[in-house]
Amino acid sequence: MVRANIRLSSWNLRYDSKPDNITVSHTIANLKSPLVQPNPYNCNPVELPWSTRRTYVSSTLLHERVQLIGFQEALIRQVNDLQVLLSNEWAGEYSPIFFRKSVFNLIDSDTFWLTDTPFKPSKYRGAGSYRVCTVAHLEILATGQRFTLLNTHLDDQSDAQRRLGASLILHRAHYEAVKTKRPVLVTGDFNSSPNGSDSGAYQITTGGINPAAIPSSFTQKYPILSDHGPKFTEQDLKAHVPRQHISGDFATFTGFTQPNNTWAYNRIDFIFGSSRGGWDATSYRVGSSFTDDGVWASDHRPVYVDVTLT
Repeated sequence: MVRANIRLSSWNLRYDSKPDNITVSHTIANLKSPLVQPNPYNCNPVELPWSTRRTYVSSTLLHERVQLIGFQEALIRQVNDLQVLLSNEWAGEYSPIFFRKSVFNLIDSDTFWLTDTPFKPSKYRGAGSYRVCTVAHLEILATGQRFTLLNTHLDDQSDAQRRLGASLILHRAHYEAVKTKRPVLVTGDFNSSPNGSDSGAYQITTGGINPAAIPSSFTQKYPILSDHGPKFTEQDLKAHVPRQHISGDFATFTGFTQPNNTWAYNRIDFIFGSSRGGWDATSYRVGSSFTDDGVWASDHRPVYVDVTLT
């Protein structure tokens, strides 16, 4: 049986909080000579504009040879810039899924809102922002294998929204697994740690606690007609990688700061795989978002997983 290997990433980009009119071509034209070494070493904890950060994001992903990426906090300017810089296609309403068009064919995609009215643009009461999930059905061109990827960003202020969002996503992932009988992967910033008071969304996703009640309109549109297998969950792929292939870095949210003792609680960005299988996770790494010249590409670090689809 042919096995397809995918390098998958999830990365919260930090939204374009300091907008300007600098174009991508202008940024590239003004990059410093590669032979100029910063002196002294710059470790300033400063957020720079997206117009500076964008080439650091794209070069990081290109160097890592990432093929499939779930981004979070991407505004339309950032989406358009990265489409140019990465030469990728994308799907979604700004929890976008980027993919190499030389590797994947996008069959179709859709977006739903993580609220009590998931089929119309809406914001959960008490949430800090509008929250969505992007769903893409993809085909690997080289093998013809198909799978589903869901990408999301749960709320930073409302635990109730995170729990509802995780429950909607888990139900949709279960529906996809039963309907397609193919692998279902999930990427996202859950704003929920594996343990502690904010762990509800993570625990719902991985089966530690029961899901929250979700709207009947959602279960009617995505009915799970028959599934006699064990309880469906999405599994944290970090736990399924051989220990020697897991990086020592673990914090995914760092702020624009150097390492400190609060980072231990900041693994909130994840890549999950359906408990119905169809995948093997072979490596897991949390990358860097800081370079020696003092640029933070984001206040989050990228997560990389190598997945083999079977």
